[in-house]
Amino acid sequence: MTIEEIQQEIIDEFSIYEDWMDKYSYLIELGNDLKDLDTKQKNDQHLIKGCQSRVWLVPEFKDGKIYFKGESDAVIVKGLVALLLRVVSGRTPEEIMNTDLHFVDAIGLKQHLSPTRSNGLVAMIKQIKLYAVAYNRISS
Repeated sequence: MTIEEIQQEIIDEFSIYEDWMDKYSYLIELGNDLKDLDTKQKNDQHLIKGCQSRVWLVPEFKDGKIYFKGESDAVIVKGLVALLLRVVSGRTPEEIMNTDLHFVDAIGLKQHLSPTRSNGLVAMIKQIKLYAVAYNRISS
């Protein structure tokens, strides 16, 4: 599946729910499906700055693609991590750098998250893009 197809799939999944409480429940469910990180990976090197809750993103560059693992200590934020990783993990640095993660706006996340969670989401996206830039330089 392309990044665009995955984003559309997420948009379609969220469109099923009319009520934001149901959407939050779905986010929590997605987060619960995310595998926990090894405690050694929950360190300052992988901690995302700018998030109210603690969020760790762990990249692995293999065969020209970046594979991400992630976790958060907040259930809704863990769901946000799961959504982001679903879209970007297993992609080339160039794909990630050139992707507009429009599903975030399309499903209304920015409008329905608290300002601190919304800032955290932006920080996660920024860090993912920075990893892509760094790995793109390595692979060039």
